[in-house]
Amino acid sequence: MLPVTDVFSDDIAIDLGTANTLVSVKGRGVIIDEPSVVAIRSKGGLREVLAVGEKAKQMVGRTPESMETIRPLRDGVIADFIATEEMLRQFIKRAKTMLGFRRPRILICVPAGATPVERRAVYETAVSAGSRRVYLIEEPVAAAIGAGLAIDEPFGSMVVDIGGGTTDIAVLSLGDVVEARSLKVAGNAFDEAIVRFVRRRHQLLIGETSAERIKIEAGSALRDDGGGRDAEIHIKGRDLRQGKLKSIVLTPADVAEALSDPIEQMAEFVQRSIEDLPPEVSTDILTRGIYMTGGGALLDGLAEELERRVGVKCIVAEDPLLCVIKGSAMVLDELSKREHLLIKP
Repeated sequence: MLPVTDVFSDDIAIDLGTANTLVSVKGRGVIIDEPSVVAIRSKGGLREVLAVGEKAKQMVGRTPESMETIRPLRDGVIADFIATEEMLRQFIKRAKTMLGFRRPRILICVPAGATPVERRAVYETAVSAGSRRVYLIEEPVAAAIGAGLAIDEPFGSMVVDIGGGTTDIAVLSLGDVVEARSLKVAGNAFDEAIVRFVRRRHQLLIGETSAERIKIEAGSALRDDGGGRDAEIHIKGRDLRQGKLKSIVLTPADVAEALSDPIEQMAEFVQRSIEDLPPEVSTDILTRGIYMTGGGALLDGLAEELERRVGVKCIVAEDPLLCVIKGSAMVLDELSKREHLLIKP
């Protein structure tokens, strides 16, 4: 039973992602959607945070020796506690500046496969960043609610949430979680696969930002024809043999070839998850299909390719980027009903 004072409290939902962090405030919706990047300057053994979010991302690959840009979350969990705390603190402060409320209650998402130690780290970081009370929920569970799946009905619903660091799966039935698990292959693995492909095929060294641009502008999961996309992308980088600037052209079919391995890992993960379900629930999934959320679900042809490899219909949810944060906000709005979906830090 929640204290009476909490009924009138100010609530914030946070999707703390490897690639992006989204903040939703009760009654206002999503007010922050920025990259999970922090710019730091080291001087005399001390670390000073210079920028977070979009401003920090603009510095990636362009910093002098005394500065660095880091992603404080790796594979969906905290890799740098101090940087994550400062990033959260600034985002919360920005929200409070806009709305002028007191220390809020926060619901924050973690990957389904996060260990107790990793959950505790997220919890304590959120507390240190200025929250009054912190709740945790698994990302794919929030995604299922945000995608509008009928999780309270007596049949199984499955969501695959493809973020930056992890691909998370949740299966829900009768308002509770049947299964939830994570795979550390997602959007960042796609970027790394593109970097390796360009290096191997063209002997060209490109950075993370260029790989992400390739994925967005010419990305496809369909090897045969690149999904029918006619986009071409011109990329410049350093020739590893001659050391000179070199330019190449990549097509969607090239990107599909580069992404084949991580997509195969993803397909095997989904297949194993279905096989491990109780027979009645797996039958529901085979009949009703799999819903896809997260930024990775937007990769051209990924739903079709996963459907071909797994043999189950895959449907991209409406507004896949916002499903986790929408679901988190909905859980906060009806905590008394959904409290059993929260997980212990």
